[in-house]
Amino acid sequence: MAKTDTTVVARQKRIKRIRKKIKGTPERPRMRVYKSAKHFYAQVIDDTKGHTLVSMSSIDKAIAGDETKGKCALAKKVGKLLAEKAKSAGIENVVLDRGGYIYHGRVKAFSEGAREGGLIF
Repeated sequence: MAKTDTTVVARQKRIKRIRKKIKGTPERPRMRVYKSAKHFYAQVIDDTKGHTLVSMSSIDKAIAGDETKGKCALAKKVGKLLAEKAKSAGIENVVLDRGGYIYHGRVKAFSEGAREGGLIF
């Protein structure tokens, strides 16, 4: 079943509204989240330079061979691994950009995993 135009347009409006308030700085970069039907993606972005500092997804090699069941458990694992990568890159504080999604389900599991990994937001 395809998404309707109104659903896509509404999410794009939410993304713009969130991005007006959230900016990633070198001291506190923006952690962006995207979820598809099967996979979960996240990246840490410095908006002043326009560069992605760290990224992780559920199709990454570190997770691909894992037998984690359930989308929420997979998102939590992505959060933990992203936090480890960010800590090794010297990033401790981030601001969460939930990408127009509500803070529920996979987005919430991801953020809990990132917090367990040591990120502060």
